[in-house]
Amino acid sequence: MDVVILKDDAEVAAEAATIIRQLLRQKPDAVLGLASGNTPLATYRRLIQDCKQGLISFRDVTTFNLDEYIGLSAEDPQSYRHFMQRELFHHIDIDPGSTFLPECGVGEDPLAIGPAYEALIRSRGGIDLQILGIGQNGHIGFNEPASSLRSRTRVKTLTRDTVEANRKYFDDPLKQPRTAITMGIGSIMEARQVLLLATGASKAEAVRQAIEGPVAAMCPASMLQMHETVTVLLDREAASRLELHDYFEWVAEQKRLLLDSRADA
Repeated sequence: MDVVILKDDAEVAAEAATIIRQLLRQKPDAVLGLASGNTPLATYRRLIQDCKQGLISFRDVTTFNLDEYIGLSAEDPQSYRHFMQRELFHHIDIDPGSTFLPECGVGEDPLAIGPAYEALIRSRGGIDLQILGIGQNGHIGFNEPASSLRSRTRVKTLTRDTVEANRKYFDDPLKQPRTAITMGIGSIMEARQVLLLATGASKAEAVRQAIEGPVAAMCPASMLQMHETVTVLLDREAASRLELHDYFEWVAEQKRLLLDSRADA
């Protein structure tokens, strides 16, 4: 796990966009796993800017989102499909037919969506880079505490805390979904590379548990300790409770020195 502590959310977004940009230059037809929510927004805005400037293209890219609410149509402003259209897809040169979410249409069986989504991901060669945020309770995607660490894409009931945290996005609480379809932890772990973003003091304890705590179902993000290629980008506030804070900064400094020496060779 490569833990990088940066000054603020702007630096986190800039570094995340750089990692994604490098991947797309190496593999223009990369498969990206995307997250919704506030944390990746600044990164998406940087990618939009890069695309408009001709620095990268999404023409051959395929995307799979982590999750989607059950009971909201794609046209609903609070659906993650609508969110992704508004915040990213409408502003880049991606083929709309190559953007996927685990959506459950009217009359569809929610229990059938997960296996079909898994099959679709496999048919596209698997996910090259999965972008993640982290919930205050340590969830990734909608894998709430006590989720199976080997879970697959499935229906998941949201915790009361998650519902409460998302309440501000819904004008009518009675219409706020309590269930969603989410990639499982096992599904996420199959991505070739994982990029976890966390900003703000409210995420500090979850970050500490995920990075320094035991691998445990009560902090689903802790399973990332078992992944071979994970980069965690944190601002200072999100990193504020790490016991090994100084060590992580030392590691980053040594890595920069190593890279500089290779460039000069």
